[in-house]
Amino acid sequence: MTDHFEVHERDGAARLAEVRLDSPVTTPALVTDADRDDDAPEAGVAHPVLSEEGSGWATEPDAPTGDDSRLTVLPARGFPAGTPDEVQEAFAPEVPDADFPSAAVISADTAEDLGTDAYVLSGAPGIVGHAEQFVDSIVRVREAIPYDAALYLPGVATPANVATLVYAGVDLVDADRAVVRGTQGRYLTVDGHQFLEDLDELPCACPACQQPREAFDREDCARHNVNALAAALKTVRRRIRDGRLRDYIEGQARHEQWLTAVFRRLDQQYGYLEERTPVLRQAEITAATEDTIRRVEIQRFAERVTSRYRNRFDNPLVLVPCSARKPYGDSQSHGQYHDAVQWRAHKVSMTSPIGVVPQELELTYPAQHYDSVVTGRWSANEIEFVADVLERYLENTDYPRVIAHVPEDYRPICERVEQSLGTEFTYTVEDHPTTTDSLGNLASELSGELKYGKRERQHNTIRAIADYQFGAGAGDDLFDDLRIRGSHPGLQAHDGDGEQLAVVVRPYGTLAFTLAGARRWVESDAPTKRVEIDDFVPHGSVLAPGIVDADESIRVGDEVVFEGPSAFAVGRAEMSGPEMARSTRGIAAHVRHVEELD
Repeated sequence: MTDHFEVHERDGAARLAEVRLDSPVTTPALVTDADRDDDAPEAGVAHPVLSEEGSGWATEPDAPTGDDSRLTVLPARGFPAGTPDEVQEAFAPEVPDADFPSAAVISADTAEDLGTDAYVLSGAPGIVGHAEQFVDSIVRVREAIPYDAALYLPGVATPANVATLVYAGVDLVDADRAVVRGTQGRYLTVDGHQFLEDLDELPCACPACQQPREAFDREDCARHNVNALAAALKTVRRRIRDGRLRDYIEGQARHEQWLTAVFRRLDQQYGYLEERTPVLRQAEITAATEDTIRRVEIQRFAERVTSRYRNRFDNPLVLVPCSARKPYGDSQSHGQYHDAVQWRAHKVSMTSPIGVVPQELELTYPAQHYDSVVTGRWSANEIEFVADVLERYLENTDYPRVIAHVPEDYRPICERVEQSLGTEFTYTVEDHPTTTDSLGNLASELSGELKYGKRERQHNTIRAIADYQFGAGAGDDLFDDLRIRGSHPGLQAHDGDGEQLAVVVRPYGTLAFTLAGARRWVESDAPTKRVEIDDFVPHGSVLAPGIVDADESIRVGDEVVFEGPSAFAVGRAEMSGPEMARSTRGIAAHVRHVEELD
């Protein structure tokens, strides 16, 4: 059971957390020995909180001592790389129960829940620089140790790699490598390093660099490296708070090839990242590279649209290009498309990196939460991805015909799908989608179609969001006798008797249930995300110790139902289901409505 580490915010596998000592440490953090010399380069910069109890090779270690002012690393025995697991297990000292903040030394092969607050990965320097081995080790360790425990990688951090280390799931680092590099005359920055003798001037404003270049020696270089590492961690913490660490990584990590390989290999560990990635947030996704396509948020949206969404309109499909302004319906170009369509067709936007966005889901995260670089040319990877999503979408929806109102650079995508499905699209654009002739062609193509009404549009929007959010068929299961109040985008869903069931949350384009809606959800055939709580009535938030069990499918941001002996409630998850069920500290969810049971 971890008593001295608590996670506060999550951004994928990266966490903003707190080591609860007499002087708390916010992670990801730079730490050092509690008794480190005051003249050491990291003095005054790193948190002096580590206390090691030794290796214990000569004799069995004594019972460790510690206190709440430091993180005590319990006795351990180091083994060379390649030592068989059975040998390591035979000689490993027993990890004692500690009533003080403690850390256990583990390897990727021996990692398990030892009841400590932190875990030190032995042999970490040997996996840095090797993307496959690094990702495999970090994923195995993080999945073996408790969610509410810190992971410490000693001897590996630099200003250039620390953001990627944290993105992978590391919480604590030290300055050892940065100091050694400084004594070797390597001047470290977030984009790599320079040899000290090659510098004509010092490109930094840290205290160590506030002197003439000719007076700057290797000891000063070590101090600069520590300062640069600490500054890089501040940037990382800010990015986690903003929910935008991945945006930063996609650009910053490219300065070292192995770091780029690391986040690409992490993308291949979809289960690891997906469990830890929120289903919604207000932070904008910056789609500046093709790597954005492989992000969990993008892949998840594409999977849900192509497997859960069902078209409920009888009208033709009109494919249109996306717009720079989000949501698309607020843009000038989409206003012009609407004037030509006039509710006589179902509009679906094509875009990189999202794929395809039905008009009912234009508000739903991340459809209105991204910004991409527009060059007027699609890369081969973008064409392949969007064409694949469009093909899967059309295979699972039913339209009488498809009209492609798209510019020339979208045509290869459409033609690829036409060929694959053996179908034929009607093209209406001449020169540009918003020219008078193009819009006239679109309007003419729809001249014989009947308009669908406001009621149908609103009902289909609520049901489409429910399908996307809760699972295929959920829209019909939950809202069979639907009445709508309010106006777009804040539509309110009521039942046939007028009782409110849910409302569309404008910032995320998702549904938030009332208690009546939550009860209907529980009683329906739609997959329900349930949290079993202890015998108490939650108000405001539910803490992890109060949770008995939780559905494995719950993700941060999900709508969840709480059920316990004394209460029935509904709210939003702040942890994934596995983390809720296995954590001993932290806020698991926020409660919106609660009913006390007799």
